[in-house]
Amino acid sequence: MEMDGARLAELLTALSVVTDLGIGRPPETAMRACLLATRLATEMGLGGAVASDVYYATLLRYIGCTAYAHEEAAVAGGDELTARAETTRTDFPDPPEVPGLEHLIPSHCEVGMSLAHRLGMTAPVQAALGQIFERWDGHGGPGGLKGEELCLPVRFAHVATQAMAFLPEGYDRVRAILRERSGGWFDPAIATALLLRGETLMAEITEVDAWRAAVEAEPEPRRRIADAALDEVAAAFADLTDLKTHFTLGHSRAVAALAEAAALRVGLPPAETRNLRRAALFHDLGQVGVANGIWEKAGALSAIEWEAVRLHPYHTERILSRAPALRPLALIAGMHHERQDGSGYFRAARDPLLPPAVRLLCAAEAYQAMTQERPHRRALVLDAAAETLAAEARAGRLDGDAVRAVLAVAGHRAARARAGGPAGLTVRELEVLRLIATGSSYGDVAQALVISARTAAHHVQHIYDKVGVSSRAAAALFAMEHQLL
Repeated sequence: MEMDGARLAELLTALSVVTDLGIGRPPETAMRACLLATRLATEMGLGGAVASDVYYATLLRYIGCTAYAHEEAAVAGGDELTARAETTRTDFPDPPEVPGLEHLIPSHCEVGMSLAHRLGMTAPVQAALGQIFERWDGHGGPGGLKGEELCLPVRFAHVATQAMAFLPEGYDRVRAILRERSGGWFDPAIATALLLRGETLMAEITEVDAWRAAVEAEPEPRRRIADAALDEVAAAFADLTDLKTHFTLGHSRAVAALAEAAALRVGLPPAETRNLRRAALFHDLGQVGVANGIWEKAGALSAIEWEAVRLHPYHTERILSRAPALRPLALIAGMHHERQDGSGYFRAARDPLLPPAVRLLCAAEAYQAMTQERPHRRALVLDAAAETLAAEARAGRLDGDAVRAVLAVAGHRAARARAGGPAGLTVRELEVLRLIATGSSYGDVAQALVISARTAAHHVQHIYDKVGVSSRAAAALFAMEHQLL
């Protein structure tokens, strides 16, 4: 990263709230775990690059949390968030066996490592995120790693993350967990070090402003990110968000492209256009904190379910408002479901309160959502989506000028290229990738492409080999990153 621009720690501590929401824990849990791990590492005599790796590995520990949200919700009665709040604290002496879900752990690890790479994390941090299910005693994740084969950052992350998970029950409970899991899940040296210092350290951590303290705890050299690189941070978190359900893959990137093109068409100033593009990438962050059973429900939502949906823009806005570099995006992103007549949410703001960038984002998001399938409806063909959007403008719910700009740029989209894709993927492999990324089985692929299920399976394995992944979630992440959907 270049040594100018925003502090990377300011961005990622604020955005760590997304992963807190994604595992059903209170906001700032990841920040406090990061703070605890870094202070403990420092007191144990570690500094410089090692302490920095501990800091970022702990902060980003659950960045792969959306990789298997759909599958986990299916076995958790639709509410994977409540299930995760408990399972992430549970000490499994061996990997849990859930029929048909053996791929979940590799999915989380592969997605976490890929996102860490895109965020410019060091090799040890990437390795740590690939080892988050490994244990000191070797009875953990798919790697079968044991003892000091686990990289040092993940060993600190294990101890600090679990300590913060049990702290609401009191420090005596934390002390008991450290003793019980030392030599099993935990590196005994790190567990012992926290037992010696933990009560004092954790008392301090619970009293501080978590975000400010976590930012200031970043070890030297403190990393900065050039303004131009903020787009990749936004794109990485857009993909993390959209990976939560099969039917939102690529949604945030598509909304951003549409909104930016519309802004250029109407002559929005360059700085406002840039902020609009970034706000569009971030706009659905709060969706991670809503259970998949709600997003994937085919029928009408209950009052409680609808309230959870209404709050997702609020969470997006609050997350973005924490970091100075993201603050100019917060209001734009948080208003993406507002409407001119006050019928939108979460503010129910009316016409005079909606800036031009917000009007464009509302129109772009509505149009893009219409063209994607949802559990309660089929995707609209482009002409039907255009007519529906225009009707919203005529009814006074969307801004007419914004709708006209969005429809104009949507009508000039280039047809999808019929050449091969990245990583040497053939045209047929691109077709298969799009199908498996959105949840199709081998049988579904076979039926759609008029091939045998065995041939479909061969295509999938070739795709995985070329892309360098082993799970649907990681393949879907690759497809979003390269805008193949």
